[in-house]
Amino acid sequence: MKILYTNFHSGDGGGHTTYLVSLARALSARHQLFMAAPDNSRVLRVVRDEGSAEPLDIAFSSGLPTLPQQWADMRRLRHLVQQHRIDIVHANGARDHRVMMEAVAGLAHRPKMVFTKHNSKPSNTFGNTLRARWGTDRVIAVSAHTRQMLLDSPYRRCPIDVVRNGVDLARFAPVDASAGAALRARWTTDPDALVMVSNAGTDGHKGWIDLVEAVATLPQPIRGHIHVAVAGRDADPRLLARVAALGLGAQVHLPGLLEDIRPFVASGDAGFVLSHDVETISFACREMMAMGTPVMVSDYAGLPENIDHGQDGWIVPVRNIPAIAAQVAQLYAQRHDLARIGVAARARAVREFGLDTFTGLTEASYDAALQGG
Repeated sequence: MKILYTNFHSGDGGGHTTYLVSLARALSARHQLFMAAPDNSRVLRVVRDEGSAEPLDIAFSSGLPTLPQQWADMRRLRHLVQQHRIDIVHANGARDHRVMMEAVAGLAHRPKMVFTKHNSKPSNTFGNTLRARWGTDRVIAVSAHTRQMLLDSPYRRCPIDVVRNGVDLARFAPVDASAGAALRARWTTDPDALVMVSNAGTDGHKGWIDLVEAVATLPQPIRGHIHVAVAGRDADPRLLARVAALGLGAQVHLPGLLEDIRPFVASGDAGFVLSHDVETISFACREMMAMGTPVMVSDYAGLPENIDHGQDGWIVPVRNIPAIAAQVAQLYAQRHDLARIGVAARARAVREFGLDTFTGLTEASYDAALQGG
């Protein structure tokens, strides 16, 4: 197949980048791939460096001031689709989905349009109605929860496949404790510390501040032994001010964006993803579990689909500070048994989170779109 991936996100791109890079690496040996994204996006840099897809710098801009750029980009996309007779266009966001719908309108050889729903934002808008009717042949939902959202939207008219995000089980594998020892030592040398880590990012909706709020309610001496580390972009100054006001500045660690998150994950005893908005299934959760780090998640969107509570991780009510605090206290009490739960987390990842399953189901979705099923 000839497949054109599109992604309007600039910069790091978060889970979208992980998703697209994973597909490009897995499918480039079997298919001819193209990647359209803003020039400063990490996904374009990675596929260019690795040679896994032919990069195409498309701004996917919006608004009246950028109309000339939008028309130029649309012409380039239309030309690429015609020149290479693209079979599948796989869109990954509202903006690139709209641009591609317009770019291929009226073509004699119109590629099949596949759209992945990556977030928990409502899809009951006029724009989504247009894209569902004129720009979508098949939809991929990254969780069962996402599928239900789509069934309650204009996309109910389209075939919907549930394809949960996959991770590289060889790359994200358990490592020796020494791999994260140096990083952990920067934060604490307390032999009784419980270090909770998250590579889900520092955005407010990721819920890391809820964990900090919960830790602040714990009694001493437990409170003084809990450390929270979050990797990602510079955090909102208002959230940092809240951390300081709670008196936990010395126990909250923000190492920034990390090129390789594995030593960071290895520095922790348990992981967490406590999202309360936007989230679907979470690459971060699955990466940590694959490394043998058990994860505490909120009962938001598709996050609980990763966890068997008490067996390979924990599920807490979204934004419920007392419930989060109670679970953290329990984790502290069983901190010497967390490695056993981490083994179960890794076993679940091996059963369900592998790239072969992820890419195989995605290819099956493409095949079904081409066959009109």
